[in-house]
Amino acid sequence: MQKNSALFIAIALLSSLVVGQLSAQNLRPPAYPLITHDPYFSVWSMTDKLTDSPTRHWTGKPQSLEGIIRVDGKAYQFLGAVPTHYEAILPTGETQSYTAQYTTKKPNTGWEKADFNASDWQSGLGPFGDTPEAKTKWVTTDKDGIYYRREFTYDGKADPAKLLLSINHDDDVVVYLNGTKILDKPDYVSEYVNLPLPPAGQKALRKGKNVLAVHCVSPRGGSFIDVGILNPITTTAITAATQTGVTVSATQTDYLFTAGPVDLVVNFMSPLLLDDLDVAARPITYVTFEVRSQDRKPHSVQVYLSESGTMATNTIGQEVVLKAGQAPGLIFQTVGTEAQPVLAKKGDNIRIDWGYAYLAAPQETGNQTANGMAPGLKEAFLMNGQLPTDNKAAVPGNKPRAAVDVAIASVLDFGNVSKSVEKHLMLGYDDLYSVQYFKQNLRPWWRRDEKTTMVSLLQTAEKDYNRLREKCEKFDNRLYTDAKKAGGKEYADLCALAYRQAIAAHKIVVGPKGETLFLSKENFSNGSIGTVDITYPSAPLFLLYNPTLLKGMMEPIFQYSESGRWKKPFAAHDVGTYPQANGQTYGEDMPVEESGNMLILAGAIAGAEGNADYAKQHWKTLTTWVEYLKKDGFDPANQLCTDDFAGHIARNANLSVKAILGIAAYGKMANQLGDKATGQSYLQTARDMAVKWQQLSMDKTLNQLPHYDLTFENQNDTWSQKYNLVWDKLLNLNIFPKEVTQTEIAYYLTKQRTYGLPLDSRKTYTKSDWIVWTATLAKSNRDFEAFIKPVWKYVNETPTRVPLSDWHETTNAKQVGFQARSVVGGYYIKMLEGKLSK
Repeated sequence: MQKNSALFIAIALLSSLVVGQLSAQNLRPPAYPLITHDPYFSVWSMTDKLTDSPTRHWTGKPQSLEGIIRVDGKAYQFLGAVPTHYEAILPTGETQSYTAQYTTKKPNTGWEKADFNASDWQSGLGPFGDTPEAKTKWVTTDKDGIYYRREFTYDGKADPAKLLLSINHDDDVVVYLNGTKILDKPDYVSEYVNLPLPPAGQKALRKGKNVLAVHCVSPRGGSFIDVGILNPITTTAITAATQTGVTVSATQTDYLFTAGPVDLVVNFMSPLLLDDLDVAARPITYVTFEVRSQDRKPHSVQVYLSESGTMATNTIGQEVVLKAGQAPGLIFQTVGTEAQPVLAKKGDNIRIDWGYAYLAAPQETGNQTANGMAPGLKEAFLMNGQLPTDNKAAVPGNKPRAAVDVAIASVLDFGNVSKSVEKHLMLGYDDLYSVQYFKQNLRPWWRRDEKTTMVSLLQTAEKDYNRLREKCEKFDNRLYTDAKKAGGKEYADLCALAYRQAIAAHKIVVGPKGETLFLSKENFSNGSIGTVDITYPSAPLFLLYNPTLLKGMMEPIFQYSESGRWKKPFAAHDVGTYPQANGQTYGEDMPVEESGNMLILAGAIAGAEGNADYAKQHWKTLTTWVEYLKKDGFDPANQLCTDDFAGHIARNANLSVKAILGIAAYGKMANQLGDKATGQSYLQTARDMAVKWQQLSMDKTLNQLPHYDLTFENQNDTWSQKYNLVWDKLLNLNIFPKEVTQTEIAYYLTKQRTYGLPLDSRKTYTKSDWIVWTATLAKSNRDFEAFIKPVWKYVNETPTRVPLSDWHETTNAKQVGFQARSVVGGYYIKMLEGKLSK
């Protein structure tokens, strides 16, 4: 359809010096959000150019989107790198099972040699281990580990120097090829990795019969072993469109290209508008293409977009089924696994393998969708600008195929473009059930009415397209303006980048009583679901835009305690491992940390809403927790806090602040509920503790700027970010003298490194969310921005190309751990200050 080119003109300004959200973006994100809805439906580009690598799930595994524009018969790739395919010299179980000889008892000498007689060994299907992917069970209690042998034939055609050793091992593994040791690798990996075939392996490989022999031991944790040999086959590349700009705003990512005589804008919009939960909960991303002729002459244009079958699988070899469909106003394709193991897997580095990925287009002239073998779909488009109408791309026998081999695709025919033309698609995911909640499978929020289907949701979303385009544009601009006013341009850049990531690390589901539950996943942390010390740093974003979602984060912990399943006098750490919320699975409690978090956040909700009605619903539980803090919170024992990666620490001064402010928050809420005597009692307790805190934590080493130590009564010169103090300021509790925070701020400014303020004196690494909290303690905008600029520099320069990591080195900007976590919602605490101070 013809329309005005407002979007195109706005994006074209990327190369100008126009001031505003759509002016040239100086910040280079570590990764660019494309599809951002929940921990499973989350696809990113992890390179600056959209064609430099395949698009990936936030975990790093390819979930390939490919985009090609055909202009006057010539094709230009604008989305995704041409994927590398792998020819199996010796396949792994990732793509197919295999038979091997094995034993769990130490064999005779020479077992690894090609001529060894293993006729008395058992025969079984590989891989081996105790995970769902293993075909033959092998467990840690087998003290000698497992030994296995596989025979294979090599035809001599592939170059040994280009071959890869594909391996997934838990734990220590030694690999031999024809009796030659080619790999000795300790520890474990939790996924398949491709390593260059070592020189010893290249030399040992021979034409004809070969024997791969493997020994793996698993003295701890789980068990798994699988080894294969692959030959990478790179398809001839298509000419890449020239990328001339990219902009990331809160709900959208825009790319600008030239492709021969036309310009192309590609817009990815995930309308995560938190003032409308029905819209925010829809797992649908719009992809809009706008094409403009540069010379105003007509040019024949078609756009192709395909979605790999791996969008609906955990591993590339899982078999999927493909289906086509249509409904009034829509044509669509779906892909999903044949097995459909709904909510069967839990853990960190896994992707969804149940439910169905959808690709939908408006039912209008020039729009096509199809499914089939990925190469055939693309080849047909390159040849004639259309999807195949014959069987050339059909799956043989219409049988399930490995996900990596198939795709669902669309073609949008723009006709002869002389001015500006726009078309769009929708990418969606129907997960059927989202989480298991104390043994009950819960539906996603959008499907709380069981009559609602993904097809009907897509129809609703299609009707909503124009309204949401306008609303997202306004919201993005308003957010950026508000953030810039609160903390400067660099701060606004960080907030815009963090927005979708923070939301998409959660899932909105309907609870057993019809309530809103908003369950987080500890992405690349440990995979826990509903973790309190993830909720705590993430909270500012949701307090700012919709406190209902913060309640939805806290409610599972309250319900866990109030059901009687959690019997301890302090708050639990989590309610399970994503997506199974059946009770805490983290191995150690954080009593002061989690109780303080819950009390402070209940107080923050009361501050945001102007009443303590939510706290009143859980007052008995909050009272149990505050009593624990009164007894054991002020001078914490040797225990973990939210910064558990730094290890145990006793008498943690920052953790003590949390306990004190948790008690104060309870007191203030009691006042709001009309119980003035209780309120004043707890507030006074907190003030008394604060006086004692200053005495015990003040650094007493000579010739040092005044500051407060890492731990109480520390004899050494130590320090730590006292980021928990921010709630004294935001909630107007007035428990600590203002001089405490300003003393700390002055000291922190002397400890900054190139890429930020270290977490404490023990290491040079930091947490960027805590830096923003610490910066919010500053009295002046100048000091706030002094803390923010190094964080911006880290985000802009980190060599680690993953969705924003909140744990990085302040010396070299490298990721230390974690990625794609919701805690970057904590960046919004400076903006929240403005809301709570009104």
